[in-house]
Amino acid sequence: MTRRIAFVTGGAGFIGSNIVAKLAEDLDLDVVVCDRLRGVETGKWRNIAKHPIGDIVAPQDMFEWLEKRWRDTEIVIHCAGVNSGSETDVDHIIKQNFEASRDLFRWCADRQRRFVWLSSAAVYGAGDDGFEDKQDLTALAALRPTGALGWSKALFDLFAARQAARDYAPPQWAGLRLFNVYGPNEWHKEPRTSLPTQLWRRAARGGAAEIFKSHQPGVPDGGQSRDFTYVRDVADVADWLLRSPSVNGIYNLGTGQARAFNELATLVFREAGKAPRIDYIETPEAVRSRYRYKVEARIERLRKAGYTAPMTSLEDGLADYASRFLTQADPYR
Repeated sequence: MTRRIAFVTGGAGFIGSNIVAKLAEDLDLDVVVCDRLRGVETGKWRNIAKHPIGDIVAPQDMFEWLEKRWRDTEIVIHCAGVNSGSETDVDHIIKQNFEASRDLFRWCADRQRRFVWLSSAAVYGAGDDGFEDKQDLTALAALRPTGALGWSKALFDLFAARQAARDYAPPQWAGLRLFNVYGPNEWHKEPRTSLPTQLWRRAARGGAAEIFKSHQPGVPDGGQSRDFTYVRDVADVADWLLRSPSVNGIYNLGTGQARAFNELATLVFREAGKAPRIDYIETPEAVRSRYRYKVEARIERLRKAGYTAPMTSLEDGLADYASRFLTQADPYR
């Protein structure tokens, strides 16, 4: 019997492991994880410990492994990379987010294997021109991210679209621009976990939520808003792309509805069984000039491409996260 392999880079990380968990539900598919598990104490290995993994590959062995098994490799899902805005080494960011993605894209194009990668809403910068995932090369080249992370993601998105326009691309090429993802398997990221997870930790300890004050007229303290995306939706979209080989392009992935920080904090404290407590703190001077007060995904293109499943609301996502993971002795998916 011919093997079917889904090769997931960063597959033991937060988002990658949730994608691995979803894909591994198909027992006819071998899900191969390419990642560094590092020390036992990080808990990163626990992110994949509950699932049937076809193989585990060290990143430095990635292309050697793929070359030996390329005929069976159906798709490469690229989740690895720098995803923290606190990283200051731009050479490292470019090496991980652009060069590694470029090399995998080229390998998939040469071998005619399918390729899906994770991009970021950071490509939109301050959001002055909105958050619409326009596909033409002019629009992609006009993006102006405010940080190196967003720039590295935008640079690769443009590279992929340009190669596809020149008819040098994998048979499927699809990028997902993620908006404020939260959910299980974040524990190894401390202290850089998502805002919902940080607020839960504070609520569980009996502390107060800390939210930046507003410095924009008309926006109250805590009125800043983000499109909070439950990681289950990211895994579901990745699974849909696996089953939809004709879908190509770069797509926003969020709920399509921004929610205020005050709402988020109130909901988190409610799930923790606590009365909401919010302390408003000063926004650091270094980020005030580029701070985004509203981030909301436009997901019409994803819908037109054929993804019809409802996105998880913040209420439903937090309720699932709390009941199935945050309050459990074993919080891993």
